[in-house]
Amino acid sequence: QVQLIQSGGGSVQPGESLTLSCAASGGTFSSKAMGWLRQTSGGPRDPVAAISWDGERTMYTNSVKGRFFISRDNQKSMLYLQMNNLKPEDTGVYYCAAGSQTIPSTAMPYVAWGQGTLVTVSS
Repeated sequence: QVQLIQSGGGSVQPGESLTLSCAASGGTFSSKAMGWLRQTSGGPRDPVAAISWDGERTMYTNSVKGRFFISRDNQKSMLYLQMNNLKPEDTGVYYCAAGSQTIPSTAMPYVAWGQGTLVTVSS
């Protein structure tokens, strides 16, 4: 089972940028689709972005398209989420997660989770 350790996050003002990182160990990171999910106010963890095992295919929820960019480095077993032009509605706890598939899909189940990191966007 892959283990995921997150870093990054914090508090920023609207319009600023942040990068989240996720380091994977164990398991088979390079063969799994990966994703970033966001949880707000104790609600469900909603997918924000996902990437295929080889980095060739990405998916984004509509609200972040053109502002957030997911990437991975399989050599370093790292997953990233570059977040630009942040808005207050982007506030939440972000989780990196390993998918159960090689190619992401809207309803892809996730099988391993990072510890979560809080992102707060406020003026």
